[in-house]
Amino acid sequence: MSAPSMNGQAPSLPRHLAIIMDGNGRWAVRRGLSRHEGHEMGIEALRRVVRACVARGIPYLTVYAFSTENWERPADEVAALMRLLDRVLIEEVDELAAQGVRVRVLGRRKGLPEDLVARIEQACQKTAGNDRLILSVAWNYGGRAEIVDAAQAIAREAAAGRLDPEAINETLFAEYLYTAGLPDPDLVIRTGGEFRISNFLLWQVAYAEFWATPVLWPDFSERDLDEALEAYRHRSRRFGRVEVGPQP
Repeated sequence: MSAPSMNGQAPSLPRHLAIIMDGNGRWAVRRGLSRHEGHEMGIEALRRVVRACVARGIPYLTVYAFSTENWERPADEVAALMRLLDRVLIEEVDELAAQGVRVRVLGRRKGLPEDLVARIEQACQKTAGNDRLILSVAWNYGGRAEIVDAAQAIAREAAAGRLDPEAINETLFAEYLYTAGLPDPDLVIRTGGEFRISNFLLWQVAYAEFWATPVLWPDFSERDLDEALEAYRHRSRRFGRVEVGPQP
C-alpha cells in the first residue's frame, strides 16, 4: 500500500477505479425479465466501462461481481452466474487481450467449480503480459475473508520461523492481500442507489473517494462514468492531514 502523494490537491483522474456493480436484478424485475437477463445486460455495461477506462487512460479497474454472501442467493441464480463468468472468460478474453487488458480474479478459489477455476487461470495467464489496463474481477470475494486469509498466511509464516512478528506492518500486510501489487483505489463508484461498501475492499478503500448513483448497473453509461470522474476531480484529498493554506 503506497503512501498518497497529494495533500489537499484536487486530483485529475483516478489511478485505480473500483466499482460495486449493483442493480442487475432490479433492472430485470422492473422490465418483467429474469434476473439472469439482468446479469447478461450487466456484462454489456462492464464492456462499456472497460473500453472507457482504456480510452481515458485509467490503468486499474476493479469490479465487484460475486461476493462470498452471494452464495445465499437461489441455487439456480448462483449456477447461472458461474456459467456466465465461464462464458465471458471464453468469449471476451481475446478482445480484452487486444485492448491491452490484463485480467485478474480476486477472491477464494475454494468452492468454485473446477472447470471455472481452470478457465480463470487460463484467462489470467493469457493476458498476463498486458499493462494498458489491469481489470480485477472480485469473484467469490469478501473483504473480511480477504483480511482473514492474509492474517492466516502471515501467522503460518511466523509460526514456521520465516517471518519476524515485529516486522509486520501495513506494507507487509498488504502484500498478503488478494490485491497484492495493486495500488489502493482512489475512487469507488456504487450503482443502484445504495450507500454502503458491502464488504468490498475493506482494507484498501480506507481513503478512497466514494460516489453513488441511483442508476442501475445495466444502464450505467459513459456519461455516468464521466459524471463520477468529474465529481472526483473536485474532491480535496487530504488523507487525514490538515490542508495547508494562508493563515488568517
